[in-house]
Amino acid sequence: MTNLITGIIGLALVMTFLGILVFWIKAIPLIVIVIGVMILAVIDFVHSLRTNRVLR
Repeated sequence: MTNLITGIIGLALVMTFLGILVFWIKAIPLIVIVIGVMILAVIDFVHSLRTNRVLR
């Protein structure tokens, strides 16, 4: 349960930071990279939860 809570908090903080960064810079390559990295981060988070049997 701790991994779930800390993971959600961590993902939310990273998404907030990168969202603000993309909002200020507004460069298409940066937007594509940030979206790709965030998709991979969410996939990795869900995969790590499933291997620890938090989600079924």
